[in-house]
Amino acid sequence: MKRVEANDADSLVEAGFEHNSKGDFDAAFEYWTKAAELGNAEAHFGLATMYQHGKGVEKNSEKETYHLKKAAIAGHPNARFNLGCTDQAAGRTDRAVKHFIIASNHGHDRSLTMIREFYVGGKVSKEDFAAALRAHQAAVSLQRREAESAVSVTKKAAPTDDKIARENCQTTCN
Repeated sequence: MKRVEANDADSLVEAGFEHNSKGDFDAAFEYWTKAAELGNAEAHFGLATMYQHGKGVEKNSEKETYHLKKAAIAGHPNARFNLGCTDQAAGRTDRAVKHFIIASNHGHDRSLTMIREFYVGGKVSKEDFAAALRAHQAAVSLQRREAESAVSVTKKAAPTDDKIARENCQTTCN
């Protein structure tokens, strides 16, 4: 709670998710708005989904798009994907492809699927598809290495934690 009171953007986002999951959309909106003002991409994406679905706010496609753009510029791949879908639905295929390529470069799987569909449909060149595929694979590979590193750190700490847990169990059970 101290980090929320100190206006830590990540803590505000977490508080927003917590309230959103409980159906307290007014509080979620308040927390995400504060975090978005601090430039947090996840907060902008949360606000965009609120405006998209009308949860806690009135549906508003202009505000939804505004927050999607802010989140996408800050590197949020789901926001970039949603902008691509919006542009595709509006017949702006060239813009949609650009959004999907950028999101795919961040490892976003559904964006790569869309690029493949555009390639099959003749709207993306073989070179652009190949470049997007290579960038996607590189991003996913990096994400996998980061995850393995995090698991490795956790496993190194686990024996100590397991020993403490066994000692606590033996003390409690005896």
